[in-house]
Amino acid sequence: MLQSKKNTVLVLYLIALCLIGPLIFWLSYRSGRGGQQAAQPSLNGLLNPPNRNPALQKRISLGNKVLFTADNNPDKQAGVQAFAAGDFSTAVTKFNAALQVKRNDPETWIYLNNASAAAISNTVKIGVSVPVGGNLNVAREMLRGVAQAQYEINHGGGIGGKLVQVQVANDDNNPIVVKQIAAEFANDPDILAVVGHNSSDASIAAAPIYQKSGLVMISPTSVARNLGGVGRFIFRTTPNSRAIADALASYVVKTARKTRIAICADSQAEASRSFQEEFTSSVFENGGYITSTPCDFAATNFNPSEIPSQAVSDGAEALLLAPDVNRMGRAVEVAQANRSRLTLFGSHTMYTYDTLQQGQADVNTMVLSVPWHPSAFPNSSFIANAKRFWGGAGNWRTALTYDATIAVFTGLKASTNREQLQKALSNTGFMFKGATGIVKFLPSGDRQESGTLVRVQPGRYSGTGYDFTPLPSSVDTSLR
Repeated sequence: MLQSKKNTVLVLYLIALCLIGPLIFWLSYRSGRGGQQAAQPSLNGLLNPPNRNPALQKRISLGNKVLFTADNNPDKQAGVQAFAAGDFSTAVTKFNAALQVKRNDPETWIYLNNASAAAISNTVKIGVSVPVGGNLNVAREMLRGVAQAQYEINHGGGIGGKLVQVQVANDDNNPIVVKQIAAEFANDPDILAVVGHNSSDASIAAAPIYQKSGLVMISPTSVARNLGGVGRFIFRTTPNSRAIADALASYVVKTARKTRIAICADSQAEASRSFQEEFTSSVFENGGYITSTPCDFAATNFNPSEIPSQAVSDGAEALLLAPDVNRMGRAVEVAQANRSRLTLFGSHTMYTYDTLQQGQADVNTMVLSVPWHPSAFPNSSFIANAKRFWGGAGNWRTALTYDATIAVFTGLKASTNREQLQKALSNTGFMFKGATGIVKFLPSGDRQESGTLVRVQPGRYSGTGYDFTPLPSSVDTSLR
């Protein structure tokens, strides 16, 4: 019964967005921004600032261009064209129609909410940066957390009556592009905070820019230990690499009883290097040993077929795969070449749809350490809403990005000011119950949490024939 009522509320909200379209247009016209010709100069300045780096024109959108081109359809395209023209009434209608075609598209949800808020002069704007061109599925997973949080806050009346708009950027997890986007966000006084970035390399590249500009950045997915303590404007909702690696290393040595482990990591990725170092340290502390098997996903002469044989020759009993998110395919190739000779383990980056779809039986029984799994929060309102929006409970990237976004919204309730937001988040009394439990930041900007263990097993949930299933002993129910 409760599920039916919630579904009804969601449907009524979508209908309401269509019905209020004409009112939005009328209000825009009355405020001097509804007539297309009169609005165009200021609207162009808002959507495409004249001083914006030309290379970023196709990478940043408030609703005026499609960044996730793989998820485009005629209604969505018509929606962005209407948005760009200042016809927000039509944009609302078209984005709503686009969701009937692809309901779990987070970009369309964000543009729909942005369009419905566009006629209101008193809004709050944040930025979000995801790696659309680096890893499309990871970008979708992250943006779903932002879209769900935006819907909930706007549907609840906004922040002090101000509706939230989200400016979306595609950074490809490329540090050069990331710096350009960070500078763009920092120079826009309307952007009060940034949710992102994805990879640790991306966040580390952007952090000094945000810190210097006094703009809060909350990364939901960057685990490298050296991101912590960069500055007082830098936060993250994910545990750091030590917390995640400790959980896995202890399991490998003490529970799986594998004491000689080979590691495949990425020398060009900070998160991978950090995880490798923390895992290695923890393995030794637990009485295990790391073999000298060379395996670098970034190597130009990388040959996946040789690695399992070399590891076996080196006396390894198990193999840890800790790739960069942009080189996931190479990790799967190693798993395929393994042919069950070595027991496989994985870092949090291996928790993707592509791992299951491409790996299939070759990754079956692989154990991973991740920051969160929905099974620990069966009664969560976040999960209930996620199932309605996206067709599933979401994964750790969606949940932690949701928490990062809610953290921003919670902090802005005290004051819609960059400096005051930082002070609110840093306050020792700041905390809230999010998708992943109690969210509270340490003085370093980190969050004190531990990892959760999951295993790849046959299942029907993901649609690939395999699922990530929690190990019973690893599910922490203390924060349900």
